[in-house]
Amino acid sequence: MNIVVLAAGMGKRMRSDLPKVLHRLAGRSLLAHVVDTSRTLAPGRIVVIHGHGGERVRAALDAPDLAWAKQEPQLGTGHAVMQALPFLDDAVPTLILYGDVPLTRADTLRRLVDAAGADRFGLLTVDLAEPDGYGRIVRGDTPPGDRPSEDGRGPVLRIVEHKDASSAERAIREVNTGIMVVPTPLLRRWLAALSNDNAQREYYLTDIVAMAVAEGVPVAAVQPAAEWETLGVNSPAQLAQLERIHQRTLADTLLEAGVSLADPARIDVRGSLVAGRDCHIDVNCVFEGTVVLGDRVRIGANCVLRDTTVGDGTEILPMCHVDSAAVGADARIGPFARLRPGTRLADDTHVGNFVEIKNTSLGAHSKANHLAYVGDAVVGERVNIGAGTITCNYDGANKHVTVIEDDAFIGSDTQLVAPVTVGRGATLGAGTTLTRDAPAGQLTVSRARQTSLPDWKRPVKTPKIPKE
Repeated sequence: MNIVVLAAGMGKRMRSDLPKVLHRLAGRSLLAHVVDTSRTLAPGRIVVIHGHGGERVRAALDAPDLAWAKQEPQLGTGHAVMQALPFLDDAVPTLILYGDVPLTRADTLRRLVDAAGADRFGLLTVDLAEPDGYGRIVRGDTPPGDRPSEDGRGPVLRIVEHKDASSAERAIREVNTGIMVVPTPLLRRWLAALSNDNAQREYYLTDIVAMAVAEGVPVAAVQPAAEWETLGVNSPAQLAQLERIHQRTLADTLLEAGVSLADPARIDVRGSLVAGRDCHIDVNCVFEGTVVLGDRVRIGANCVLRDTTVGDGTEILPMCHVDSAAVGADARIGPFARLRPGTRLADDTHVGNFVEIKNTSLGAHSKANHLAYVGDAVVGERVNIGAGTITCNYDGANKHVTVIEDDAFIGSDTQLVAPVTVGRGATLGAGTTLTRDAPAGQLTVSRARQTSLPDWKRPVKTPKIPKE
């Protein structure tokens, strides 16, 4: 099939300089959701119609499998599809989607395409309790001898836009979603016959339904499994509504897979989250990019994980931020820990409160439990990094590596001025500033000699003289 995605609208009600289709839902733009769903249908080509903020839209989504057509001026949905005609293959039907309707399931679209086949008109409709603003589906009686539709309704005759509808037509609850499948040669002919003689002075794509009926082309109407699949975004409030709907759907999928969620209404997945058996996720956690949790992983409240893998049996305590890291099995992270990109923690490692680790490997059974910064370092196994330790990895121009070999003990309030190596089994005394390599198996201490002054007096404040 061909797929045409309409993404040229300005989105005035968004009250934003950002093109409407670039507003984000679950961490991705509205248009990206539609394009990704389109790709799962394996179309011959995808044509995106852009207009308002068009170059910005194209820059955000451009890919070799997308064709782009600009709609300028913007004279309605029919006029938008006209811009795609040079890119369409007449040998296959054309599916028309909308860049601000992000949650339509691929299975629903497949049912629509299958119902239309190669020579019928496929139309996605939905029943709404409050259909104001939507085009109404006007149906007729089923002719004698003809089989009624699956829902028992008569054949589709036409679509009437809300502003052009009579009182009786506005009482209809079945509405047009705008999503349709049309035989491409017929689409070309019907678009050429469109008129803008209506209240909006626009070329309505929906007018081609009546043309199909007039020519005796069967119209197959299909409805989605859920109403929210057809909801579009025209305002920040609608975007927020869809965000919560989508997140609850993702949460339900996790629950069905056996993940324990403290509150399914308080989790945000902005990408892909794969979790093993017996995982538990507390409230207000955010997962971005690709996150993979092993078995028996526990994530505490208010954590953010991005592009991270977590091994079996690991616990991440509340208030942690983990970005582009790999955490081994049976580790303990946090609370209030930050793992920055390039962090690689082996099994049974401990990273405690207010510890920041960046571009560092931490060997098995090693720990940094309190108030430390470890950056650009290679840390061996069974290493203890004391509170207040800092790897001084940046000289103002370049980053340098600190190497701490197996079984080393780093005392509290130590500064390791890279490049420097701490030998296997070495001990650094508390307060040491290490500027040269520390020999293996020895104690290295660098601190000023302690003295006491018996006659020293603590300064006192000078009394203030009152102003006369």
